[in-house]
Amino acid sequence: MAADLSQIVKAYDVRGVVPDQWDEGLAELFGAAFVRVTDAEAIVIGHDMRPSSPGLAAAFARGAAGLGADVTMIGLCSTDQLYFASGSLNLPGAMFTASHNPAQYNGIKMCRAGAAPVGQDTGLADIRALVEGWLEQGAPEQAKTRGEVTERDTLTDYAAHLRGLVDLTSIRPLKVVVDAGNGMGGHTVPTVFDGLPLDVVPMYFELDGTFPNHEANPLDPKNIVDLQARVRAEGADLGLAFDGDADRCFVVDENGEGVSPSAITALVAARELAKTPGGTIIHNLITSWSVPEVVRENGGTPVRTRVGHSFIKEEMAKTGAIFGGEHSAHYYFKDFWNADTGMLAALHVLAALGGQDGPLSSLVSAYDRYASSGEINSTVADQTARLAAVKAAYEPQPDVTLDELDGLTVTSTDWWFNLRASNTEPLLRLNIEARDEATMTKLRDEVLSLVRATD
Repeated sequence: MAADLSQIVKAYDVRGVVPDQWDEGLAELFGAAFVRVTDAEAIVIGHDMRPSSPGLAAAFARGAAGLGADVTMIGLCSTDQLYFASGSLNLPGAMFTASHNPAQYNGIKMCRAGAAPVGQDTGLADIRALVEGWLEQGAPEQAKTRGEVTERDTLTDYAAHLRGLVDLTSIRPLKVVVDAGNGMGGHTVPTVFDGLPLDVVPMYFELDGTFPNHEANPLDPKNIVDLQARVRAEGADLGLAFDGDADRCFVVDENGEGVSPSAITALVAARELAKTPGGTIIHNLITSWSVPEVVRENGGTPVRTRVGHSFIKEEMAKTGAIFGGEHSAHYYFKDFWNADTGMLAALHVLAALGGQDGPLSSLVSAYDRYASSGEINSTVADQTARLAAVKAAYEPQPDVTLDELDGLTVTSTDWWFNLRASNTEPLLRLNIEARDEATMTKLRDEVLSLVRATD
């Protein structure tokens, strides 16, 4: 097919509409390019439940085998299950998923051996260049001996690895509602939770890549409404919601209220620091002030990074950090090859809740100390101009500091906000936190009036 790779090769992965933007023919070329760039003799491939995923994964395998690499196909899996396979088998890996995107999308998340990320600066640009060359000049020359393609089930080993990292055997019984959103959580949760003192109420566990019940994106409040209602109706201790490829996990307390991912980051950080005193914890610049506070209170060292998994993983590798968290509910663990796994974060929450007698709302209140806006998106004609206008408004103000590590962060004694441009859409993303709700609301309206001005 005639393909515009600039439309589908993103900062961290390949993603686009199938078959309009890419298809199995292109997937085969990506498989060959992946082997060439990683210099792999063997790779591992997994896929989610989208209708196009098995065909795309098989095509990628053909491309890889054609260049002589052996291929282990692990079939249906969550993205963190693919990272587990890459880490435990020490092989480069490819996961076919479009995460929380609508059904017509699909994509490839790639990693080197040991689940090390492949992004624009770590191989993805090279993969794109090879594919573009082959589209112009013809397919690559095949190896004299094709690689062998075999199948392997990793689900049981994945579950055992996670359960070996968090002890849940002595917790009090908990009732937990789990909304898998017809995504891969419906595949992994039954095995990971099997035999634990949990009364699991399943919602939308049927694997269905058309997402008949709601989008598999729990970051959008409308997609956890069903879970919130069910937690209250069941009198459950908590609710868990996974996104489409089940690498992110969102938590709802016993009242059906969403728990901030920053509070979960702080809670898990405290638990990890109890195991590894004095450890380093990574957090991105839109997590709550609570996170570095809790890290310091527990004897750890907080390190602030840009938003995005490649930055987090890079900083974790550089600093030897034991854990990292993002406000988007990605959680990264040294014990999991520095990769993100929502399932391991969920096990930590269950262990913390089940290890004491109080409700989840009380447990997390110690980690949720400030008023926040959540992420507010504004469509703008000129991102650079609007950012400059906001900077000009706050730069002269006393007792205010600015930094541009990722977009614009403005910090005062009682509040901070970050405004940054989307990489893929004409949007500015605003996150605000303040010591009280009134200050946050006033600042939010002030900044949005500047962002959305039409001068």
